[in-house]
Amino acid sequence: MRTADPRKAFGNRLRELRLDRGLSQEKLAELADLHRNYVGGVERGERNVSLINIVKLAHALEVRPAKLIESIA
Repeated sequence: MRTADPRKAFGNRLRELRLDRGLSQEKLAELADLHRNYVGGVERGERNVSLINIVKLAHALEVRPAKLIESIA
């Protein structure tokens, strides 16, 4: 599913991968060393996530960072 706003597409992909792994936003945030409110904002497409945080989230989900952005292009 493609969306015009890449932040929303990224957030949707993040949520999908998180749920596939059975993680709560809180647990993902803990694993990525980020705040739960930040993860929620990213998933809702409210945040313009930085590269460093993309890498942190990918490592927490045990995927390559490209997996998080593949749905944007």
